[in-house]
Amino acid sequence: MTTTTTIETGSVDDRGELLHADDATAQLCLSLVRLEAALVERGLGLGAVTQVRIHATEPGSASELVELVLERFGTGRAAPVVAWVSAARHEVPGMLVRLAADVAVTTPTREPTTNRPMNRRTDMNPSLTDTSTLRDAGTVHLPGDPGFEAATVPWNLAVVQRPAAVAVPRTVDEVARVVASATALGLRVAPQSTGHGAAALAAGSLDDVVLVRLHELTGVSVDPAARTARVLGGTLWRDVVAAAAPHGLAALHGSAGDVAVAGYVLGGGLSFYGRAHGLASSHVRAVELVTADGTVVRASEHDRPDLFWALRGGGGGNFGVVVAVEIDLIPVPDVVAGMLLWDLSKGSEVARAWARWTADLPESVTTSLRFLRFPPDPAMPPFLSGRSLVVIDGAILEDDDRAAELLAPLRALAPEVDTFGRMPAAGLVDVHMDPPGPVPSVSDHAMLGDLPDAAIDALVAVAGAGVEIPLICAELRHLGGALARPGHGALARLDGAYALFALSPAPTPEMAAIGESVTSSVVAALAPWANGSLFLNFADRGVDVATGFDADAWARLVEVRRTVDSDGVFAAAHPIGDRR
Repeated sequence: MTTTTTIETGSVDDRGELLHADDATAQLCLSLVRLEAALVERGLGLGAVTQVRIHATEPGSASELVELVLERFGTGRAAPVVAWVSAARHEVPGMLVRLAADVAVTTPTREPTTNRPMNRRTDMNPSLTDTSTLRDAGTVHLPGDPGFEAATVPWNLAVVQRPAAVAVPRTVDEVARVVASATALGLRVAPQSTGHGAAALAAGSLDDVVLVRLHELTGVSVDPAARTARVLGGTLWRDVVAAAAPHGLAALHGSAGDVAVAGYVLGGGLSFYGRAHGLASSHVRAVELVTADGTVVRASEHDRPDLFWALRGGGGGNFGVVVAVEIDLIPVPDVVAGMLLWDLSKGSEVARAWARWTADLPESVTTSLRFLRFPPDPAMPPFLSGRSLVVIDGAILEDDDRAAELLAPLRALAPEVDTFGRMPAAGLVDVHMDPPGPVPSVSDHAMLGDLPDAAIDALVAVAGAGVEIPLICAELRHLGGALARPGHGALARLDGAYALFALSPAPTPEMAAIGESVTSSVVAALAPWANGSLFLNFADRGVDVATGFDADAWARLVEVRRTVDSDGVFAAAHPIGDRR
């Protein structure tokens, strides 16, 4: 029997708040991504769509938006009818576009089946498991529920996640109930906070996985005397930075304030304080997590020391659902930080100068160099909108005079913009100008042992001025210093002088495929100087996870996981051993 149903999608997050305000094209792209996700959840493909109606408030953009939809669906005999519907306004303020798609659903006639949990590793068939019993755990959405689709959308909007169920717990007790219920059904569990690294997780099947989104489990408390913070599992760095600042303290946060603390620090954590203080994972005091049987345990130097060692750098998702971490803070009330900016036509000159400059810097200086391409956008400052640029940014833990002395060789290159100066430490989280909200993107990464002139030439050839490619960013982060000395945990140090990271936009599957090719080409161009290792916080594809650790650490990690999660309950983006 064939019936027709209508799927409506828009550019809103799981709280119903608008994303990409005042950008009709971006709103349409996100609506298309969510439409495809809704189809996949129903086991349908694009061919099931018979008509797409674009409800939009700006008739001037009609032809462009219709063309985008037609491009996605194709123009063959099976392509849907695409109609434009003028809307005076939408229910969500600032929404310019929403989609309504008519979908033909064929329901086969079949005998009823008895749903029962099966063995997780051998005869598990997710379609025969009665996941409705998960509702008893609370805050759980199943496919078809009103909140399911929104709850599965990660920060990286290019990624479609299709779990058996998704939970959005608000308390540690709710996390424990969800994990225990999932385990009892023979299902696996995948912890996730923001979903910045969702691509690697979604590369494998999530048919038998309960996705545990932790973005509602938030909170931070600071102990100024001990210089520590206790941070709940889904808390963002921006909130920790704000809580620490009144006490003259700072955290080893990353370059973006909307990244969750737990995933960042347990994956290693590379900060603009890194060359002076090392990896953030070495500054974790304790971890609280829910294990496979629903028990909440604490791991520290004195409690479960093997597990504590593994968590620091081995990531939390392989061992349980991390519900809290206790981290060290550093006594830094203010810092010299900022950026220097030039047109990308000066990319070769600036990159060569930066490479020479970083070769002989004190550990008090941690910086990055980026080749950036910005689309025309009236919301951006004029010095960014529609431009291709080379930018150096970072932090200097020195007094003003010494910082100025260190910056002098770069300032001699006459940057268009120079914002380096003393600022409150809390301001450092915004210096890197990372996107303020979720975006669809693809990326690639490598660790470099050296950065000679030939490597700069290779980077300029593939990503410099005059190269017409959809590349948002080609970035080099300076490592060494305390990052290269052994710290604590499974990832004790970073093996490399520079970390390379390339990022491309991916508003559609076609653009994602192009972006994967582009970012791979950047990494391939610098392959002669790569050392074969990876920093897994930067790896958003399916990779050989063992390359993120030395041989002894990897063997020990595999053994710890076998001990802690013997049944392979937990599904991680970067799985340890033979379990995903």
